Amino acid sequence: MSAPSPARRLAGFALALAAYLIGLFHRAAPAALAGDLAQSFATSAAALGVLAATYYWVYTAMQIPSGVLADTLGPRRLLAGGGVIVAAGGALFALAPSFGAAAGGRVLVALGSSVAFVACLKLIASWYEPRIFATLTGLVVLVGNLSSAAAGGPFAWVLQSLGWREVLLALAIASLVVAIASWVLVDELPRAPHAAPREAGWRAGLAAVLGNRATWPIFLANFGMGASFLSFATLWAVPFLMDVHGLTRTTAAHHVTVALAVFAASGLVVGAASDRIRRRKVLYAGGAGGLLAAWMPLLVGRTLDAPASYLLFGAMGAAAAGMTLSWACAKEVNAPRFAGISTGVVNMAIFLGPAVMQPVVGWVLDLGAQAATRSATHAPEDWRRALWALAGAALVGFASAMFVRETRARSVYGQPAAR
Repeated sequence: MSAPSPARRLAGFALALAAYLIGLFHRAAPAALAGDLAQSFATSAAALGVLAATYYWVYTAMQIPSGVLADTLGPRRLLAGGGVIVAAGGALFALAPSFGAAAGGRVLVALGSSVAFVACLKLIASWYEPRIFATLTGLVVLVGNLSSAAAGGPFAWVLQSLGWREVLLALAIASLVVAIASWVLVDELPRAPHAAPREAGWRAGLAAVLGNRATWPIFLANFGMGASFLSFATLWAVPFLMDVHGLTRTTAAHHVTVALAVFAASGLVVGAASDRIRRRKVLYAGGAGGLLAAWMPLLVGRTLDAPASYLLFGAMGAAAAGMTLSWACAKEVNAPRFAGISTGVVNMAIFLGPAVMQPVVGWVLDLGAQAATRSATHAPEDWRRALWALAGAALVGFASAMFVRETRARSVYGQPAAR
């Protein structure tokens, strides 16, 4: 099978990118919808945390299976099938008459969205030259995070004119359009003569990666940083700023937009800097330490004016971008032939962190005096306890990052660690 034309390759890449963007928008949307969801379903903060974390649990569980599906079914079937599932889940969420129905819709959205990023990478690897693989991957991550940022301030601005149900229903329709277009326009990948997987190949690879002690500091660092930054930015930041600092929802959501936009841009900067100076650990651990330090002004209850608060949220995003080096670190401390599995394992930790921490924060908030009234707002002292939990996760990330092995931007698998 010959390679498709440049136009067909571009169409396939654009559709895969669109599917990925829709999924990330769904992931971050609860940050702007927190108040609306609590009011619509008369639910507690803990339940709201579970609803938001559902995405992360499903996405985390699907990381390795998505890679297997991309290799066996191919991106065309993956994008089309995933898009249909996202459309069904988005419509169910938008029309949900109850909290349970909304949770079921979010499960479907997460399930369909979980395959888009892997399918996009599979298309890049199959249809484009290796020398531009990192560039296109960086572009996907950058644009994807900007989509998450759009689910903050811009989404909150749209919600002033349109209801949240109408917006999510329109997004479900867009997912269906992308699914149909993917089935029509995305080309099948050529099947290699020896495409059948080697016996127990992926099982042996997974066992080797999990059995490598150098993998676990990276996993735990990602877990802590993801739990701290993503839990806050994608759910709890907006209600915190509204309850404690008296900001409007739009202004609070703009802070989330700044954090996620800086996170997106800084990922490219950190990656380029790491390759240039041929160091991983110093930037990785530095980012983890910077994220921990960024919590200090909020923990002591300082009231920041607008420029300072935007700067603080931008600093959080910049520091959290250190996580983007985890894929390189994992690949370089494990056998090269298991690069996909090793990066998938540490990528799971980024999503596992918020899946655990978002409900924990909600539970801590519900311990407050206002929990009995099912109020959508919480007292500053309740929020301070919740922030300590988020800062604790950042501390786990920083402590673990200090044990990440420095690879000097090369494979060190099988080599003794420097003392």
